[in-house]
Amino acid sequence: MEIKIYTDGAAKGNPGPGGFGTVLLFNGKRKEINGGFRLTTNNRMELLAVIEGLLALKNSNYPVTIYSDSKYVVDSIEKKWVFGWHQKGYKGKANSDLWKKYIPLHQKFNPKFVWVKGHAGNVENERCDTLAVAASEYKNLAIDYGYESSKNSANQENSN
Repeated sequence: MEIKIYTDGAAKGNPGPGGFGTVLLFNGKRKEINGGFRLTTNNRMELLAVIEGLLALKNSNYPVTIYSDSKYVVDSIEKKWVFGWHQKGYKGKANSDLWKKYIPLHQKFNPKFVWVKGHAGNVENERCDTLAVAASEYKNLAIDYGYESSKNSANQENSN
């Protein structure tokens, strides 16, 4: 038995309102998770979908495979770039707050990643896209503090 996690992220405007969608499948059971933010990026939502999927797992006794249409996420992990970034303190890397959340989850679950072509008829990937887009359209969207605070810091540095 294995746990399958399908993920997708969306942002309108990139940056703009965004959302993530995650579908977990295990032993005939299904769980769907999504959430939205008022200002974020597509890459952040792609990565957050993975993080939220792993956070939803109750134990680490089963192999985990994550299916994502994000080359950014899949390549960063499968090509081991993120582990180099981690060793170097993420200096100059986007989304370091989320990658810092991902690393301990990776260590706990050691997931395998599979890239799937987006918008190509994969039922679960399409469902994740629907969940992500719907979440990006919620009223009273949450604040993506990791994104907004990093942009505010960059603006303050640029104005000095």
